[in-house]
Amino acid sequence: MSFALIVIPGPSVLFVIGRSLALGKRGGLLSVLGNELGGIPLVLLVAAGVGNLVAYSAPAFLAVKLLGAGYLVYLGVQAIRQRKMGVTLGATEVDRHVSSWRTLLQGIVVGVTNPKTIVFFVAVLPQFVNRGTGGVPIQMMILGLVFTVIAFCCDACWVLIASAARRWLATSPRRMATMRGVGGGVLIGMGATLALTPAKS
Repeated sequence: MSFALIVIPGPSVLFVIGRSLALGKRGGLLSVLGNELGGIPLVLLVAAGVGNLVAYSAPAFLAVKLLGAGYLVYLGVQAIRQRKMGVTLGATEVDRHVSSWRTLLQGIVVGVTNPKTIVFFVAVLPQFVNRGTGGVPIQMMILGLVFTVIAFCCDACWVLIASAARRWLATSPRRMATMRGVGGGVLIGMGATLALTPAKS
């Protein structure tokens, strides 16, 4: 079930594709790693029962959703504003000019403010827990970590695809700047979509 949900292009896929087009393979993989690391606190919160408060509290859900959406729009605007920076460099050289820690942190923020992940964990994971064996929080954490590992592998494949296209685009400064702008536009569109999505969808 986790694989079926993850493999279908959604917000996470659009996020890593947008980041890969803007930052290259290294930046894309760091974004994926950050995104999945950001999901781990959500797993822990859901296992502890705190996730229910966000998933079923309209104000809390809205606050998390708008925070995540706003941050995605911010990243998109930054990508568009900086689309012409270093376009005369090769793709690998451009990647080296991007701070690894900053990229990783941005991915973590996006991951931890993804309300749909919380809803998935709250609604789906309990269905696979064997309450008769006890240790429900531990079972929830294991299931959540399995989801995270599958998500990392699938999202990393999207990074490789997007970064391969980016390497070709890097041969032309104009194409490179345009593709960075497209990547930023994807992030802005995703943030706007997330913000406008009904809280209980």
